[in-house]
Amino acid sequence: MDISTMSTAQWILLLLVGVVCLIIGYFWGKRSGDAGAALEAEKSRSAGLQSELEQCKVRLSEARQAAEAVSNIPFDPKAAKAGFGKSVKENDLKIVEGIGPKIEGLFHNFDIHTWKALSDTSVARCQEVLDSGGDRFKVHDPSSWPMQARMAYEGKWKELARWQDEHDHGKL
Repeated sequence: MDISTMSTAQWILLLLVGVVCLIIGYFWGKRSGDAGAALEAEKSRSAGLQSELEQCKVRLSEARQAAEAVSNIPFDPKAAKAGFGKSVKENDLKIVEGIGPKIEGLFHNFDIHTWKALSDTSVARCQEVLDSGGDRFKVHDPSSWPMQARMAYEGKWKELARWQDEHDHGKL
């Protein structure tokens, strides 16, 4: 197509296509400018969240250090017998409602030998321990085990006995 042979209609069509492309380009550019502003806002928000995360990490570290500074609570077998109503061996995981000899063995395989260690174990981790024993342990619910172990570790024998009496097989 030669420019000198183009008709008026062709020139108008070419001009119209140019104007439409100009309008589309304008709005497209304007929208990407809005995206740039949104991106900057998200970067600012991300920086704020990162700062908040760092503060939380510092507080968590301080809390862990404070918890480690607290000395171990001594086990008193006489108080345990008086409060729980029967003789209790120190760090016997079987006093936790729902834990028997086989489940205690599973916890020992996962290097959880004490009430303190069990009380610091998450319920999800307790479930992993149970799952390692196979299908026969699926009926057990470990949701209260860390809490019961915490009561035993802290020597709250009456509270532990009362809790176990009030709850059906250690379920929350």
